[in-house]
Amino acid sequence: MKIKELREKNTEELKKMLLEKQEKVRKLRFDIAVKQVKNTRELRGEKKDIARINTLINEKQ
Repeated sequence: MKIKELREKNTEELKKMLLEKQEKVRKLRFDIAVKQVKNTRELRGEKKDIARINTLINEKQ
């Protein structure tokens, strides 16, 4: 996601998205471990999204 899109959301929406992204990263990690995922770079993008969301949550507090 783009940072501009994330800035438009309120803190509650960001926290909800954060939980969804963390769950997706957890699932991707297991799928990569059992070789079910071809695109392993997807994990990197999700982790960067989590970092962006955490940054915005901290800015809004």
